[in-house]
Amino acid sequence: MANLILNGSTSGSVTLSSPAVSGTTTLTLPTTSGTVVTTGTTGQVIASGALPIGSVLQVVNAITSTNVSNSTATMTDTGLTATITPKFSTSKILVLVSQNGVYKSAANANNMVDLILAKNGTGVLGANFSGATATTSTALENSVTASLCYLDSPATTSATTYKTMFNSRNGTASVSVQYAGVSTSFITLMEIAG
Repeated sequence: MANLILNGSTSGSVTLSSPAVSGTTTLTLPTTSGTVVTTGTTGQVIASGALPIGSVLQVVNAITSTNVSNSTATMTDTGLTATITPKFSTSKILVLVSQNGVYKSAANANNMVDLILAKNGTGVLGANFSGATATTSTALENSVTASLCYLDSPATTSATTYKTMFNSRNGTASVSVQYAGVSTSFITLMEIAG
């Protein structure tokens, strides 16, 4: 097996090893500049732009079942967070959220749970998507699942963190997520080739 060794400009080297196959195999290099990344446990090489737009490049998933309460109007982390490092700056990030056990009690008159998606600590979706609301003090206790699908264009190859945050809109009555620790919330990040 013949190897081709490329020495680095200052130090180190890259070794290209030929596979143990019969016959002749041709690897055609692109005619334009680009980035080459590796993927998989065996380090297969993927050239930038080699996959069609819409291909899934990587998936990151996180879960939590820890109960978190908040009785202020200040946005607080729900504990549901995930970080992804895009392979290409042209990629999109598809964010899928299932926030479970979003809860307010019957005593929380005219209150609601505001729930947002944040990227690197800054709100991406400012609108409440929780659905846990009540307009009267006699309303039934309300525990719901809030779902979100959001397509982001981070335009970076740096680590990017997505998380959900929530507050108690009236700023006094306690609300919570993953209520009583019996509900599990999920967040999935998918890098999509752009």
